[in-house]
Amino acid sequence: EKPVASIVTLVIEGKLEKADYEAFTPQLEQYLAREDKIRLMVELRDFKGFSPGAMWEDAKFGAKHFNDIDRLAVVGDKAWERAMTAFAKPFTTAKVRYFDESQRQEARRWITEEDE
Repeated sequence: EKPVASIVTLVIEGKLEKADYEAFTPQLEQYLAREDKIRLMVELRDFKGFSPGAMWEDAKFGAKHFNDIDRLAVVGDKAWERAMTAFAKPFTTAKVRYFDESQRQEARRWITEEDE
């Protein structure tokens, strides 16, 4: 029985800029160098979207790590964030789920549970 993948939590506040990617991508790359797969929990707080540079960095990261993320949980509070989560699904082999802010505990449970 294989152990559950490592869980990495990213808290993103305000607008996501290219510099933010430059800060957290090396950390994610370190995890991915040690782990087969990771699970990613993204908590959006007062999220204002992506700058064009950040969107490009996101696309590059997604293409490079298409198979490396086992589960992706997005916690937010806006309908368009849910739509963005649905949009991400074709670009990853991860199981992707959106949780409302009020469902934070449920998101934590889901990201840590074992696969059937």
